Amino acid sequence: MRIALYQPDIPQNTGTILRLCACLAVEAHIIEPAGFPVSDRHFRRAGMDYLDQVAISRHVSWTAFRAWQQADGGRLMLLTTKGATSYLAHRYEDTDILLLGRESAGVPDEVAASADQRLVIPIAEGMRSLNVAVAAAMALGEALRQTRHAVTNGDNAP
Repeated sequence: MRIALYQPDIPQNTGTILRLCACLAVEAHIIEPAGFPVSDRHFRRAGMDYLDQVAISRHVSWTAFRAWQQADGGRLMLLTTKGATSYLAHRYEDTDILLLGRESAGVPDEVAASADQRLVIPIAEGMRSLNVAVAAAMALGEALRQTRHAVTNGDNAP
């Protein structure tokens, strides 16, 4: 299971998602350009010392990421408010890549069209969207529940 962030633009959310990846032993991919430098203090503060514990791959562009993804063979699962399938109804595979868009704009149509599946987290009517880090945690939790045992301080309990 992997998480990919498409041109993230809020450093605190990116740091939080990378901390999530570190704690759950999940690889992270950042698709450039990001809307902030990795030296940003908000990014470093949100990620804390966990940033040294996460496997991060940076891709210079969407084209570079797609080339990597196609060679890797992992399915691309886009989390979007425009999705047709609930993230809870989807059947995940170990090699899936959970793609999250920019907090300010999501992903362009070209990127959405490339996804193998467009997943939605149902929310109350009239609400616009969840925070991207919250959405990442919810979807990743469900994906890991389906594909492997949770990381529980060395305990192998499901």
